Amino acid sequence: MKIYGVTGWKNTGKTTLMERLVAEFVARGLSVSTVKHAHHDTEIDHEGRDSYRHRIAGAREVILSSPRRWAVMHELRDAPEPLLADLLTKLSPVDLVLIEGYKRADHPKIEAYRAAAGRNLLARSNPTIRAVATDTAIDDIDLPLLDLNDTPAIADFILSDLGIQA
Repeated sequence: MKIYGVTGWKNTGKTTLMERLVAEFVARGLSVSTVKHAHHDTEIDHEGRDSYRHRIAGAREVILSSPRRWAVMHELRDAPEPLLADLLTKLSPVDLVLIEGYKRADHPKIEAYRAAAGRNLLARSNPTIRAVATDTAIDDIDLPLLDLNDTPAIADFILSDLGIQA
């Protein structure tokens, strides 16, 4: 499986870009999965739900299945967060895995950057960032600058960088 990341600071458009890229790649005939890193205590089910009750009771893993989808929830129970590489082994094979977050991981990435977010450009100090998707001019960086709103061009760049024909 080929992997590519979208990274950047909070409120720079990462999730919106991910959503648009998934739709673009799927429209081009690729199978796509995603991995999203969160820095906070994320709940995907809620108090009162049966799966929540199973987890709270102490289950290490809970599989929730329905006629439309299934999901596995794995409680770490004070174990360390798994490495991205370990999580990727849990995915079914696809043409492309898009990864949101994981700024420090070693896979290739595009940085979503908005000057209005008021944060420094990660690409200046992160060699895994191959291009910057931005809504502003940046003069002092030697990387491709892509229009943050031009999803097809960003998709073309990613596919070219990975050597994928679609």
